[in-house]
Amino acid sequence: MTASAIPACLPPREVSRPKRPLPPGACDTHAHVFGPSDRFPYAEDRSYTPPDAPLEKYLAMLHAIGFARGVLVQGSAHGRDNSAMLDALRRTPDRLRGIAVADASVSPATLREWNALGVRGLRFNHFFRGGQLHYRGGIPLTEAERLAPVMAELGWHLQLWIDVKDLPQTIPLLKSLHLPVVIDHMGRTDARAGTGTEGFQSLLRAVGDGWCWAKLSGAHRLSQQAPDYPDARPFHEALVMANPERLVWGGDWPHPRVEGEMPDAGHLLELFQQWTPDEATQQRILVANPARLYGFPN
Repeated sequence: MTASAIPACLPPREVSRPKRPLPPGACDTHAHVFGPSDRFPYAEDRSYTPPDAPLEKYLAMLHAIGFARGVLVQGSAHGRDNSAMLDALRRTPDRLRGIAVADASVSPATLREWNALGVRGLRFNHFFRGGQLHYRGGIPLTEAERLAPVMAELGWHLQLWIDVKDLPQTIPLLKSLHLPVVIDHMGRTDARAGTGTEGFQSLLRAVGDGWCWAKLSGAHRLSQQAPDYPDARPFHEALVMANPERLVWGGDWPHPRVEGEMPDAGHLLELFQQWTPDEATQQRILVANPARLYGFPN
C-alpha cells in the first residue's frame, strides 16, 4: 500500500477532567505514543497513519485526567520498532511501564534490556477480519511459543489483541505457554452480539479462574452508541462480577483507527466510575491490580 493510500487517523479530542478525583496511584494501562514522525518514523507497511502523539502530549493527557501512572502499548503504526515507546520509558522511569512487540529473532539479551527500562510484557496480534490479521505490523501469536521461556524468566505477561469469537480455540495454546495472559478491550467483540456468546463466556471463565486478565477498555470499540456506549456496559459488568482481581482499566488514547465518533478519554473514565460504583472495586482495578501486574512500587 502506498503512503497516500494509508488511511489517516483523526487527532484525539481534548480530554475532560472527571468530576470525581482518582485515588492516589491510579494507572491508565492502555495508551500509545506515536512519533514525532521526524524522530520515530512510522512503518512503511502499516494499516493507518496516526497523528503525532509524543510523550509530552501523553503526559499532558494523564495529568488532565488525574492519573499518576501509565502503561504504553506498542502501536502497530510503528511496526516492530519499539523506539518511541522505549524512549518514553527511559525518560519517565518511575511513572511508566510498557508492552512491546517482538518476534523470535529478538535476543534474550535485548528483552532483558527492555525489562530494565520498564517493559513488562509482549503484545501479540490474533485479531482477524476476513480471514486475515486486521493490523499489519503486529506479531502473530505463533511467535509466542519461542519467546515464552525468556518472558517467564522476566516475569512478563502475554497481551493479546483478539476478538473473543476466536478465543475458545486459542485457549489451549495460551495455557500451554504458562504465562499470565491479558486480553485487550474486553475481548473486542461487537456489543450487538451480547454477552451470551461462546467467545465472551470463555473470557469470563478464564478471568474467573484467574489465569487470564482483561482490560476494561475499548467501550468505544465494542459499541457505536457514542458517547455513553450503553450496550458495552453489560460486558464491563459481567467481567467485574467474574473476578475484579484480574481487571485493569485503559483509555486507549489517542484512539488510533477508531470506527465512529472520537471518544473523550476523560468521559470514558467517568463511564468506568459509573459502571463500577463500589469504591473499593475501583481502587482495586485502578491502583492495586496494575501495581501488581506491571510491577509498580507500592
